[in-house]
Amino acid sequence: MSSDDPAEPHKTDGGKTSSGMPATDPEENDGKRKLDIEIREMEVDDIPAVFHLGERVFTAEKTPTLYRTWDEFEVVSMFTSDQEYCMVAELEGKIIGFILGNVIAKRKSAWKYGYLVWLVVSPEYQRLGIASKLFNRFADKMIEDGVRMFIVDTEADNLEALHFFRDKGFNSPQQHIYMTYNPAAQEQQKEKKRSSRVKKNGNEHKHSG
Repeated sequence: MSSDDPAEPHKTDGGKTSSGMPATDPEENDGKRKLDIEIREMEVDDIPAVFHLGERVFTAEKTPTLYRTWDEFEVVSMFTSDQEYCMVAELEGKIIGFILGNVIAKRKSAWKYGYLVWLVVSPEYQRLGIASKLFNRFADKMIEDGVRMFIVDTEADNLEALHFFRDKGFNSPQQHIYMTYNPAAQEQQKEKKRSSRVKKNGNEHKHSG
């Protein structure tokens, strides 16, 4: 391990990996379904399908943090900047899964880090080894390009994703907390407090009179 390698190389907590991940994603599916699934590099025409699949999986009810950060710009931005690390799983012309990531190169360091940002498999096609196929293709490409370590983050209560990534060799999870700030709600709260103080002062003035 190089001296410029971080002490905490992997994290598997709180972030962007789909809660639609299967608890187990075996390479073989016990003969139940034999599907001719192609794993390929994402193309510009795939952007709408990728966005809508993510939109279907990342719901406000199930994954509020991911729901807030997933939008068309995220897909377009990642495709534009790191197309070679954006891949899809296609079945009979339909996009049923995708993986998006990028490479982080640190200045004055020989290390390159592969950051897996989004990994989604359509709910009806989970537990068929598709997530594994996507990750393996993604990892092969990054290793080919000199990546020496992978980083991923997922929500702390996403046990299925945690199991998947641990099975792939990720370790050393670190707790991460997400917080939200709503300026409008904060202003309303302040206004309520101001009104309450005014009302209280008015009542005290009446009693003193």
